[in-house]
Amino acid sequence: MSGSGKRERAAIEQVARYFGATREQGGATSPYACLTLDAKRIAVEVAVIEPAVAKHGDHAVPRLRLDKVALRLISRLQAALSPRVADGQVVMFSVTAPIRLPSKTAAELEADISQCLRRGATTVEISDTICGNQVRVRFAKGGARPASKVVGFVHNPGTDPRVLFDLTVGLLRHIGAAVDKRPPESFDGDRWLVIADEQGGERIGTYRQVYSQLGVSTDFNKMLVVFADGQVETLTD
Repeated sequence: MSGSGKRERAAIEQVARYFGATREQGGATSPYACLTLDAKRIAVEVAVIEPAVAKHGDHAVPRLRLDKVALRLISRLQAALSPRVADGQVVMFSVTAPIRLPSKTAAELEADISQCLRRGATTVEISDTICGNQVRVRFAKGGARPASKVVGFVHNPGTDPRVLFDLTVGLLRHIGAAVDKRPPESFDGDRWLVIADEQGGERIGTYRQVYSQLGVSTDFNKMLVVFADGQVETLTD
């Protein structure tokens, strides 16, 4: 472990304490840590959320709106846009609530994103106001292959939605990289992925919402998020 090695070691220790597991003393060059729990060996891969994502701070994490209007708008745009997004690319959008004209807002946002896709946008980020709602769109390259190529968020106004985009891209990149770091073929235990975040546990709802929308398929038996305050949470409810 290098660079963020201290945070990786701390995350593994937090997970071991939380589950009452024992950490095996492996080689320093091993790409994974190994825990023993109930006589079962567990290979643990740790992904540290880099400062560029973590620096937003808890106060900047938007409160997500998951009411029927918000979920329908997200679902409509995912269904309309996903077939148009190239493999390896992800489109993320955010809309402030309340959405007073959901059909018109969705139609205009779909048209704007479609225009960018036709132009072959891959890294552009746009900000606009549609029907009185602030919207932001980011195009990015993914790491893992998500089931959904379009991820949407409806959030309260007055907060910066870029943390949502950063977490989405970070999860895709880290999950994709972790999937490739496999234990030796002789290893017959479970595989866990641990996301280490320098912020507090208030972000777990955001992580779960992002992950549920991505629908990434992996062979990890458990996926966890470990926060700097010692909180350990599963990525899925």
